[in-house]
Amino acid sequence: MSNIQAINLRLTVLSLAVIVGLTGCEQSSQSEVDEQQNQTNNAAKSKQNDEQQLELQVQTRQRQHAVSYEAMPQGMMHASVAMQRPILPPDPVDDVVLVSEQDRENYLKSQQNPVKQTVTEPVSTFSIDVDTGSYSNTRRMLNMGQLPPSDAVREEAFINYFDYDYSAPETISTPFKVHTEVATAPWNEHRQLLKIGIKGFEIEKADLKAANLVFLLDVSGSMNAPNKLPLLKTSLTMLTKQLDENDSVAIVVYAGAAGVVLPATKGNDQQAISAALDKLAAGGSTNGEQGIELAYQIAQQNFKKDGINRVILATDGDFNVGMQSVDKLKELVAAKRKTGVALTTLGFGQGNYNDGLMEQLANIGNGQHAYIDNINEARKVLVDELSSTMQIIAKDVKIQVEFNPQQVAEYRLIGYQNRVLANEDFNNDKVDAAELGAGHTVTALYEITLANSEHKQIDELRYQSKTNEKPVASNELAFVKVRFKQPDGEQSELLTQAISSDKIQPLSQASSDFKFAAAVAGFAQLLKGAKYTGDWQYEDCAKLATANKGSDTFGYRSEFVQLVNNAAAL
Repeated sequence: MSNIQAINLRLTVLSLAVIVGLTGCEQSSQSEVDEQQNQTNNAAKSKQNDEQQLELQVQTRQRQHAVSYEAMPQGMMHASVAMQRPILPPDPVDDVVLVSEQDRENYLKSQQNPVKQTVTEPVSTFSIDVDTGSYSNTRRMLNMGQLPPSDAVREEAFINYFDYDYSAPETISTPFKVHTEVATAPWNEHRQLLKIGIKGFEIEKADLKAANLVFLLDVSGSMNAPNKLPLLKTSLTMLTKQLDENDSVAIVVYAGAAGVVLPATKGNDQQAISAALDKLAAGGSTNGEQGIELAYQIAQQNFKKDGINRVILATDGDFNVGMQSVDKLKELVAAKRKTGVALTTLGFGQGNYNDGLMEQLANIGNGQHAYIDNINEARKVLVDELSSTMQIIAKDVKIQVEFNPQQVAEYRLIGYQNRVLANEDFNNDKVDAAELGAGHTVTALYEITLANSEHKQIDELRYQSKTNEKPVASNELAFVKVRFKQPDGEQSELLTQAISSDKIQPLSQASSDFKFAAAVAGFAQLLKGAKYTGDWQYEDCAKLATANKGSDTFGYRSEFVQLVNNAAAL
């Protein structure tokens, strides 16, 4: 083979090698491209599936939790879902943390009393009420930055939380004095307020009767919070320091079962009482029925004739085990009341607080209901107001007001919704009513529209005849009657007082107590929806209260003004 032929052969072989190499490279590149394309397609499909799954989860959670995306520009939701995993609401099992604590609290239905026409319903009858729990419970909510539910607000509890400068009777034979005042309503210049005040006979702490007290304490799991059992123990320690050797204290606790922690012990044995309180711990479910029965049994065993015999129930009211019927529980308390043992209820805590049951039990048990939201309230109820909290000076106290149609066209009782009585109940000594403690003040307010007013709320009756009207006692606005029984009596006594139209005065000339009470009543009505207060605002209420705080020894009235300001901010 010549050199030329050899060169040509090598060139041919080299060319073939190059062609084969290039073909292999091309095939390899295409394979890589195909592989990358497959990966890209798979990733896109996976991404699309993920997006669909995420969008499906979002839509599902939206339906479950009502999460709104309406504020987003169109398409933004899908873009954000595609870009990152959305932050979803918690699973339904965790929803309990989103429920408002107020939603789990229990309050009796409480709608404001309606306006009555004097010509058709001239008489109004109700039992007094000395409970203050609604005010301190509302204070707790406002201080937490929450407006209270309307049903949690009881106007009479707000008004009666404060003391007023009423003169007391000089002897206990007539256990209280009645005071009246009339002036223009601050929220409506076309209406007047009639204030009826009662002041009980005052008894010094040293002169209180010997006390037989049984503390009935809820130590169930629901009481395991700083503002429940620990505050309860501190509160009762303050109370026991007011007792002496003539008094006795027993402690009954209840959770899943009831038991005696401290048998009847002399009131001055502070070491034994404090040690028993210190050992208390919360746990278990609540069986209130068993505890109440045991507490009454111990109170009866240590009954002090002519003394103070009282069960003091301290709980959040969460009776969730044991007696299922609240009516049966009420019947039990009513039956024990007849034995001479009264029931006072002290409410604690929040979230599951049963205000409705606590108030009802105290009303039926011839006692008082208070809500202890802090240590200052404990001191107020159990130390400063010990006499009125413990010793009854009059029982079954009822008030009846007859309005004169010639002077008063309309009236409305502010508060006392669950204390209203039938007119015939006033003279019936079998009908139970509330008790009055030593030194207690009770205040009731009526909003009235005068007969000559051009701003009546109800139209005059078309067929009402005026030809037979007789000018009887035409200068009297109303006639007030108060019935009561002595603490150990069964037959009622009667006090009466006529209210002359001459007592009507402008608000500016009314007493500071009148104006402050009017501010408190107005505040309660604002919290309940302001149905009758017109354009009157929280700012107006705060201004009126601030100008009429008076001496305010303990600062309760100044605190009230702050609560009004809190409500205005909310």
